[in-house]
Amino acid sequence: MKTMKTNIFKTYIVLAIATLFLGAGCTKDFQEINTDPVAYGPSTFDPNYTLTTAQLTYTGSIDFSYDTWRGNLIYCSTMMQGLSTVVSYWAGDKYILNEGYTSAYWGNGAVGAYIEQVRPIVDVVEFTKGQQKYSNVHQIARIWKALIFARLTDLYGDVPYSQAGKGYYTSIFNPKYDSQQTIYTDLLKEVEEATNALNASNDKVTGDVIYKGDIEKWKRFGNSLLLRLAMRLVKVDENTAKSYATKVIGKTMTSNADDAFLLHDTGGDRVTQNRNSQVLLGDGGQEHYYVKWSKTTIDLMKNTADPRLGKVAVTKLYLNDGVKTQNTNFDANPAVQKGMPNGKDLSAVAAQNISSDPAYTTIPDYSSPSPNMLKRNGITFILTYAQTELLLAEAAQRWAVGGSAATHYNNGIKAGITGLAPYDASMAIPTTAADTYLLANAFNPASALQQINTQYWLQCNLQMDFYETWSNWRRTGFPVLTPVAYPGNATGGTIPRRFPYPVEEAAKNGANYQAASAAVPGGDKLTGRVWWDK
Repeated sequence: MKTMKTNIFKTYIVLAIATLFLGAGCTKDFQEINTDPVAYGPSTFDPNYTLTTAQLTYTGSIDFSYDTWRGNLIYCSTMMQGLSTVVSYWAGDKYILNEGYTSAYWGNGAVGAYIEQVRPIVDVVEFTKGQQKYSNVHQIARIWKALIFARLTDLYGDVPYSQAGKGYYTSIFNPKYDSQQTIYTDLLKEVEEATNALNASNDKVTGDVIYKGDIEKWKRFGNSLLLRLAMRLVKVDENTAKSYATKVIGKTMTSNADDAFLLHDTGGDRVTQNRNSQVLLGDGGQEHYYVKWSKTTIDLMKNTADPRLGKVAVTKLYLNDGVKTQNTNFDANPAVQKGMPNGKDLSAVAAQNISSDPAYTTIPDYSSPSPNMLKRNGITFILTYAQTELLLAEAAQRWAVGGSAATHYNNGIKAGITGLAPYDASMAIPTTAADTYLLANAFNPASALQQINTQYWLQCNLQMDFYETWSNWRRTGFPVLTPVAYPGNATGGTIPRRFPYPVEEAAKNGANYQAASAAVPGGDKLTGRVWWDK
């Protein structure tokens, strides 16, 4: 399978990457960049190549992890106390607004989600529409498009959706911002329709680097995504949330074998390497030495004797900030793991300096993510069975649908504990360890929602999908996190709720931007809220 994936990536590099930057439906130079997406004619172009592009770029920008570095890591990971750092420009750790960083996921005319994700997936959806020979490609592209836009709207709120990425097809180069409520209504419809339309007897999807064209796995993925989308709405439209959660009972992922992840390789250098690894190995700075697991994450795992702790955390991985060679004698002993408190720095202000931490000894004594999680040819988790079972546990607890909340919770915990092997075979944990953990940390109906969503938070952290950590935390409020108090923060000392719109939008798409900005509950700033975040 590795060979097939490598071949797909190499083909993608040759045939797709040159077209990736031709346009996006809502970035600068709209008319220029919304040109014909391919150099082939309608009878010769294979949309499978572009599907590969969209799958790869969902894991992060091909331009040195541009959005992953700023969005997933600098902001989301630290705001959610998954990671912690004293690197000065990691503004998210202190709730400081860096507009260049908060807009990075949205992007511009060269990088970011709209040009690198939205544009190629819209091309696939539009090109394959009504073509029976690409029926399954079309349906998978609809599901993937929903995945892409779900994250965009979760991060920013109202965003260009219905007209986005369609400049070549519609000549609309200043797309309107759709309301998040409208977007979610359509996402639910699209995923449900596309999932139901998948048919293993139809075309083979050759450009799929997630499931290698396995239609049954895509059906389970689609229904699991539908569940996640539905659960976002519990605070604003509980009836719709319950309705869709009920629809997918018995149709979601059934084991860790259904986990959706993309296996990277180094054949395309930075283009195909794992995005998180490029940053946390220190390719662009000193993140290798100064970015650690947060005290909040490590303390939870230590206090519950979580068997994953000895797999995901190590001390003394790097011995000084100027050397990026890993120390092969790192320490993975769970007993010595120590998380770094959030909101500290290396300044001359004593109370802010990391040395003010009562547990401080040396920087290398804080826990780094295991090197097995940061391989350049490693994986990016996208959606997993463990997450899905925890969401089913919440649905069962809220509405008594889909069976026992305790059973789903236990399934989710076991899957999370035993599901690290895709990172590296050495990270496999036996089921017996999960059973022992559950005996000591049994499901408690009296605090079920907090327990379920605290485990969801931890699961997303360990999958390094901090975008999802942040979204689910905003939805549920669990776990209860203690905000940092850093001087000069932009939120009054509260954890941010959304990313502000890119300031460049005012010049590029002014009227639509102004209307959307004015409509944000709480204002177009870090403390504003998206529609479902009441």
